[in-house]
Amino acid sequence: MAQTNELRQIATQIRRDIVRMVHGVQSGHPGGSLGCTDFLTGLYFKIMQRNPGFSMDGINEDIFFLSNGHISPVFYSTLARAGYFDVKELATFRKINSRLQGHPTTHEHLPGIRVASGSLGQGMSVAIGAALAKKYNNDKHLVFSLHGDGELDEGQNWEAIMSAPHLKVDNLIATIDWNGQQIDGPTDKVMALGDLHIKFSAFGWIVLEMNGNDMDDVVAGLDKAKSLTGQGKPVVILMKTIMGKGVDFMEGHHEWHGIAPSDAQLANALGQLPETLGDY
Repeated sequence: MAQTNELRQIATQIRRDIVRMVHGVQSGHPGGSLGCTDFLTGLYFKIMQRNPGFSMDGINEDIFFLSNGHISPVFYSTLARAGYFDVKELATFRKINSRLQGHPTTHEHLPGIRVASGSLGQGMSVAIGAALAKKYNNDKHLVFSLHGDGELDEGQNWEAIMSAPHLKVDNLIATIDWNGQQIDGPTDKVMALGDLHIKFSAFGWIVLEMNGNDMDDVVAGLDKAKSLTGQGKPVVILMKTIMGKGVDFMEGHHEWHGIAPSDAQLANALGQLPETLGDY
């Protein structure tokens, strides 16, 4: 498995992929993608017991669900760099007849994608269902999921969050991208989330917090979460991130939720992200 310095190099290349992909079609969601890069790098290259050969049923391996599917650029780059499909395919992002659509889909049979996502609020239900399937099949592997903090505005989440402890779904590690930003502005202004730690605890979850933009903390946080599974309760990680992390003019600005960089902005961004693994 990759060591910390290697993980950082992979994350830098993935960030480079993200800004190039979104710039290439002048469409996509770079902000949240950049913020979640360290998390997905640590998860796929260090933490998960996964099979790059890929099977839809996910039996006898850890599986991951992306609920906030608009951050598809980071997901596609991570999957490609992890060997699920050719890195060169990243050049087709959001183009006609590409498998790499703006939100992940399953009808094109892209390795690594088990569920279409982008309709916000549904991923928690999907992850809980998959975790229950593993328990019923005596599969000891884990289910991981990622959700946006603004996504928690959707009521379906809270019904699912309530059900997981009741059903003793203790093989699930859900992570909330807690960057405080959503498409229309700061979450505190759009729909204040209150104290998420208290809320999840009150619903019966084991609650952890971590810095999602510090690779050491990402790995340590995910390792700790794994150690707390199997105790009758689901685990949630409240992951503090900075939208646009790694590109200084994007950092912390909700406007970069869903706009593409210009030619000059791309050159600026790439100057901050040295090529480490080779561009597609």
